[in-house]
Amino acid sequence: MYDMCVTKLESGQCMKVIAHIETDFPEKFGIPRQSGLIEELKGKIIFESEYRNPEAIKGLDGFNYIWLLWQFDGVVRERWSATVKPPRLGGNQRMGVFATRSPFRPNPIGMSSVKLDRIELTSKGPILHVSGIDLKDQTLIYDIKPYLPYADCHPDAKEGFAHEVKEYHLQVDFPEALLHMFPKEKRPALLKTLEQDPRPSYHHDPERKYGMAFDDMDIHFTVDGNRLTVLEVVPYTKEERS
Repeated sequence: MYDMCVTKLESGQCMKVIAHIETDFPEKFGIPRQSGLIEELKGKIIFESEYRNPEAIKGLDGFNYIWLLWQFDGVVRERWSATVKPPRLGGNQRMGVFATRSPFRPNPIGMSSVKLDRIELTSKGPILHVSGIDLKDQTLIYDIKPYLPYADCHPDAKEGFAHEVKEYHLQVDFPEALLHMFPKEKRPALLKTLEQDPRPSYHHDPERKYGMAFDDMDIHFTVDGNRLTVLEVVPYTKEERS
C-alpha cells in the first residue's frame, strides 16, 4: 500500500498513485532507455485498492497500446538544471532538459507507451499485462491513457540528436549453460536487453566487470569494443549489492 496523495495541486486535489508495475528489473541498471525497444519485456500493472473497480477499465480492451505516466524512482535533486548529459551521447555533451527524456527533471515524471497484451480479471481487481516496458519493478503509476494512432502517431516527426544513436547495439556472447538458467520465455528479452548496452555510455574499460539484475538473477559481464561477454550468473540478493 502506497501513500495515495503524492502531492497537492493548486486546486487542492491530490496527485495520486493509482497502480504499480511488476517487472524483471529490481534495479535501474539495464532497463531499456525507451519503451517499445524490446517487445519481449513483460510487466503486470497492479491497481491500488481504490482503483480496482472493473468499471474503471471498461472499453480499454478495445485498445492494444496504452500510455503510462509514472514516477522516476530514486531521483533526488534539490534544484533542477537547464541542461543534462544524455547517456547515449557519451555523457559529455549537454542538451536542454526539455529536449531529453532524462530522469533529472523539475518533476520526476516518466511517460511510456506499452503494448496491452491482455486484461486479467481477478478477485483483487483487474491486472493489465503489458509488453515493451522500460520500468523498474514496483514503479508507481499516476495515470493510464489509451494510445490513439490518429492523434499520437506522427510518421513525419523529426528525431533530433536521438537519430544519431538509435541503431547502437552490442554483440552478446552468452554461454548456453548460463542462458539456460533463465526460463525459456524470458531469454529473448534478456538477450535484447544486453544488446542495448546497459552501461553508462562514458564507460569504456574492457576489464571492468558489471552486474545486471534480471528475474532474480545477477548477470556479470564485461564489454570490449562492440562485444559483451557474460562471465557468470548468480542468484540476485539485494543485500549483497547495497
